[in-house]
Amino acid sequence: MLLSPKLLRLADKVIDSLDFDSSQYLTEESLQRLHDLFPDVLILAALDLIDQRKVTESSTPWGFVEYEVLGSTATHIVHIGLSNTLMSSYCTCPAFNFTVLETGKSLMCKHVLATRLAVRIGLCVKQQISLDYLATSISQRYRPPDNAYTQ
Repeated sequence: MLLSPKLLRLADKVIDSLDFDSSQYLTEESLQRLHDLFPDVLILAALDLIDQRKVTESSTPWGFVEYEVLGSTATHIVHIGLSNTLMSSYCTCPAFNFTVLETGKSLMCKHVLATRLAVRIGLCVKQQISLDYLATSISQRYRPPDNAYTQ
């Protein structure tokens, strides 16, 4: 059961319109707008991830950007700004799959909210991915097993 696309667009607009003071803290009005849409526990969990610097923005030389959030048990890949009309964000965590996609009880998981807020505030840990790193990573990932050609 998916949530209403209108409600998801409203949440996106609210996040995009949040105001911050000179110290990059949410203003009282912005916090109130978040509280109108999300439960306190979700907001606190997302802000905690940002405070602990667990939201990483990785970018390639050609401009591809991917977000990762270090969760309590694993690192989750978060996609934001999707052009899908039903879903503007996606996370690989089990909570997103269950509370957003399956039951529709939540608009987003703490990883998506943390990523959206960290991008908006400018508090993502930035990581540039070099071509050498990509080449090494891909070659290790897709290398055939040692015994693949001996049979």
